[in-house]
Amino acid sequence: MRFRPATADPAGIGRALSYPADGPVDALSAEKIREELAENRFRPAWIWCAEDEDGEVLGRALWWGRADSERPIALDCLQVRGSVADPAALAADLLAAGHAAFGTLPLYDLSLPGDWRTRPDLVEAVAWRRKAAYGAGLTREIERLRYEWTRPRPVPDGAPAAGTAEPGGRLVFREGTDEEFLDAFARLSAGSLDLHTRNELRSMDAGRLAREDFAFYLDCPGERSWWRLAELPDGRLAGLAIPSATPYHRNVGYLGVVPELRGRGLIDEILAEITRFHAAAGAERITATTDTVNTPMAAAFDRAGYEVTEIRLVLEPEA
Repeated sequence: MRFRPATADPAGIGRALSYPADGPVDALSAEKIREELAENRFRPAWIWCAEDEDGEVLGRALWWGRADSERPIALDCLQVRGSVADPAALAADLLAAGHAAFGTLPLYDLSLPGDWRTRPDLVEAVAWRRKAAYGAGLTREIERLRYEWTRPRPVPDGAPAAGTAEPGGRLVFREGTDEEFLDAFARLSAGSLDLHTRNELRSMDAGRLAREDFAFYLDCPGERSWWRLAELPDGRLAGLAIPSATPYHRNVGYLGVVPELRGRGLIDEILAEITRFHAAAGAERITATTDTVNTPMAAAFDRAGYEVTEIRLVLEPEA
């Protein structure tokens, strides 16, 4: 078995693109892969195949990054032919080869329909992918809900559609300095239900995590000028609203309420502020994610008219 990138020979890209986009887990079409390659979010060096001694492609892995990324950020697509007796073993070796070449362990972001646990074919497909990811060093698992808000359009019989809420008047939103935002990030991390935050705080203090979060959102496609501090009318910090963006859509980047004010419904006003901001800029769609265990945040998205579109199973290395 050979594991090699699409750069290994002139026909490498052609072989990778001709691999069938089949199986119960949604795979990328050749057209979509070409689009991502044109935008520099896929790179030939980030597309790896497993080939037998006759040159037949038995597995394919595609890693994704932003257009300016030096290394891939996430594994976007992993496939192994149904004829392979042990797909998990082949996939684990394929991922390990890619990881060794990259010098890093990108996370695996597996998109699934909400009912995947009731479908035996998907349960089996997820099982061998999970085993392969664990075997390649991606041993920490987070399940997330992917939400979406869409701009209201006329619908038959006056059926309700997602919209934006008017300001409630309980909070004041303003721009802030970098130091104020760093302080807010640190304060909001205390008692957070977000699994990534909780995991990171096992190996670093709140100040370092705040600096990393600040740098992450600063590097996202959204603008720093969009960020807002949320304050009570008396000037006390209540929370944080960071409208952001992905390469594809406007996005709810980061939001939260300081520990001492949680449970009072202020998260609804912060989410509404982000939604209004993006809607005012003409966004037709706003995406968001939250962990399945973060039920208060999920409930806030539900109340705000966001709808769950898929489940994200995220597999990543331990800190």
